[in-house]
Amino acid sequence: LGLGDKVLGVSYACDFPPEVRKKPIVVKSAIDTSNKSSEEIDALISTYYREKKDIYILDEKLLKEIDPDVIIAQGICEVCSPHNKEVEKAKKILIKTPKIITLDTHDIDEILDSILLLSRELGVEKKGEELVSSMIERISFIQKRSLEANSKPKLLCLEWLKPLYNAGHWVPHMIEICNAISCLSDKGKPSRKISWDEVIKADPDIIVCMPCGFDLDRTLKEIRVLESLNEWNSLRAVRNGEVYAVEASSYFSRPSHRIVRGIEILAKIIHPELFKDLDVDDYYVRIY
Repeated sequence: LGLGDKVLGVSYACDFPPEVRKKPIVVKSAIDTSNKSSEEIDALISTYYREKKDIYILDEKLLKEIDPDVIIAQGICEVCSPHNKEVEKAKKILIKTPKIITLDTHDIDEILDSILLLSRELGVEKKGEELVSSMIERISFIQKRSLEANSKPKLLCLEWLKPLYNAGHWVPHMIEICNAISCLSDKGKPSRKISWDEVIKADPDIIVCMPCGFDLDRTLKEIRVLESLNEWNSLRAVRNGEVYAVEASSYFSRPSHRIVRGIEILAKIIHPELFKDLDVDDYYVRIY
């Protein structure tokens, strides 16, 4: 929206555009997950919840120095969003009460609406409308061309690999736009832990691994936890060489304008014969 110079503080996870890494970090993670497996991360998060420990640490001194007029938060997922507790703490710390804009998006339409909401609240409505218009144009292109496909495959998108979680919220909507069937997840519904029995029964045509917050290299390393399992090797997608890893953190995990690139990546995975002209090959890998 052209307001990068107005951003005075970010969270530890903010990494795009690259210049945002130079901004002061107001909210930090209490858990260092950089060198941990998905299983270790899940166990740590579960322990913190069970013991009612804070997952996020608010830098109160820095927040006071910044003294923001606006705080933008998200309320989608407790694990990902320093929302209720931290926002309430921020309001108590600051002398003047900032405007709180909480984004709670669960499908593609709500992502588009959130951009329009932000642009209105921040006084750049025209830029917001232009951005959303360009996103809709790209989405419509994918949607229309996907209808030309001769098949409508069943797709399983995995948001976590050990334990297994399906990819919920907007991901089923992304699959729908690409003229495919979402296995074990419904549009707008949260991600959830799934069993191997459910996966075997669904027996998807295509599996896309997109562990939340992981980049492509880290996802490729995580796939190893599945490769020795009989359940995994019995699946149609694995036997047929239709298993993919994607750049999840950038194009699937976050409800931003970059989600459109995620739709384009899925479109090329699902219907490669229709989308040879899409330049997205750097953002996914066919594993088998």
